[in-house]
Amino acid sequence: MQSPPLRKYDDLSGKTFLIGVGAMRTASSWIYTYLGSMQDVVVSPLKELHFFNIKFPSYLMSDMDAFAMKRLGFYMEQEGGAVRNLRAGDAFQASVDRVQMIYDDNAYFGHFARLCSQKTKAFCDLTPGYAVIGPSGFEYLKEFCATQGCRVKLLFVMRDPVNRMWSQLRHLHDINPENVSLDNWQAAIESDTFYIRSDYAGTVSDLDTTFASDDLLYLFYEDLFEEATLRRLCGFVGVDYRPPKVEARINEARTQDDISAEVRKALLYRLEPQYEFCRDRFGDAIPEAWQG
Repeated sequence: MQSPPLRKYDDLSGKTFLIGVGAMRTASSWIYTYLGSMQDVVVSPLKELHFFNIKFPSYLMSDMDAFAMKRLGFYMEQEGGAVRNLRAGDAFQASVDRVQMIYDDNAYFGHFARLCSQKTKAFCDLTPGYAVIGPSGFEYLKEFCATQGCRVKLLFVMRDPVNRMWSQLRHLHDINPENVSLDNWQAAIESDTFYIRSDYAGTVSDLDTTFASDDLLYLFYEDLFEEATLRRLCGFVGVDYRPPKVEARINEARTQDDISAEVRKALLYRLEPQYEFCRDRFGDAIPEAWQG
């Protein structure tokens, strides 16, 4: 079914639209909670909408449209009656919006227009999966968002490549150990679908080519929780800085401690091009804690 022609939502005009495009395992949940705690910032109740990456599915790890249908079914089956629960549940309402996005592109901005008010200064879609949509995907994202009267800004957070890749592998293992095994890490790090999520060089180059520098913010996970970094983030979004109320660096120690010397050596070898690119592109901004 072809999506209806795009409409413009006047309720979004003049607002900042922050799109977090990754990287995976770089505290996007923490950023979501931090920004969502601000009265003049709107985040979707679903956190990750997976709207743009489903349109460029070359490196998708799962069918997010099917997941959206399954999630909606879960809410419909809860006790209390579907209609009553829908009227009262933000996540239920957002799940309906997300399923509508499967066949109507208008539902994407319609979702945010429903959530925003006149006092809203910024609204956000923080979906790390967008990092892998490539140049065609980012060009599509830019043109799609240009249909609205908001200013689109993109955030990309990087983490030490070795720690980030191992954290991702461990996370996928925790979700489904039968599908992703820590014992078979060699095959995982050689997989293009897995590796591309560590391809900072590809993502940064695509973003630099597609968007104006004033509309891009590159941050580092290791510095993310410092006041100076959060002030940069708030200034980029266009809201006043607020001290965070959420705990930082969840599970970081676990990431550092459970990488064997063999795995660390292999990851460093595999990811050396990413370290080299970041040194050339970001220079002294690279955190000292990075290994490469």
